[in-house]
Amino acid sequence: MNKSSANILKKVLLKNGQVLIVRPPKIDDAEAIIQYLNIVGGESDNLLFGKDDLSITIEQEKALINNIDNNPNCLMILGIIDNTIVSISQISSPFRRRICHNSEIAISVRKDFWNIGVGSVMLKVLIDYAKTKGTIRNINLKVKASNTRAMYLYKKLGFKVVGIHKNYFNINGKYDDAVLMEQYVW
Repeated sequence: MNKSSANILKKVLLKNGQVLIVRPPKIDDAEAIIQYLNIVGGESDNLLFGKDDLSITIEQEKALINNIDNNPNCLMILGIIDNTIVSISQISSPFRRRICHNSEIAISVRKDFWNIGVGSVMLKVLIDYAKTKGTIRNINLKVKASNTRAMYLYKKLGFKVVGIHKNYFNINGKYDDAVLMEQYVW
């Protein structure tokens, strides 16, 4: 069974009383994903892209969803509240045999849904996926040094700081370091 046709991965009651549904994307989600990315990119400077920085067509997004769905080393998940995407997260590992035990996580959450548990749920689903997959040993991520709220969440879920990329981010001419964090799952 491909991941897109899978059922809901998790259903959680959040701190504010809303229900978060976590599931893999379907091809039909392509347009909503693009809309989400264009919104979330303009809500903070914590992502690798800004408002309307992504110029991707619906057909390209559909192809991306299909590629991820058929990639055994990758899982993308959507966080949905009231039929609206409020978070997108992904874990992926390289195919090369010598390094395929490493994975990288990316996560975004709409600003209106910060501080109610969405990020924690999404990360826990990806961490659980890594643990049950059996081939992933290390989960890596990069976070803007000034994004202390995200670093607090990552540390709370078992990530440790392992390094710094100096001046990794350039937001409107202002440089910020990337903090490298890892979690060892076995």
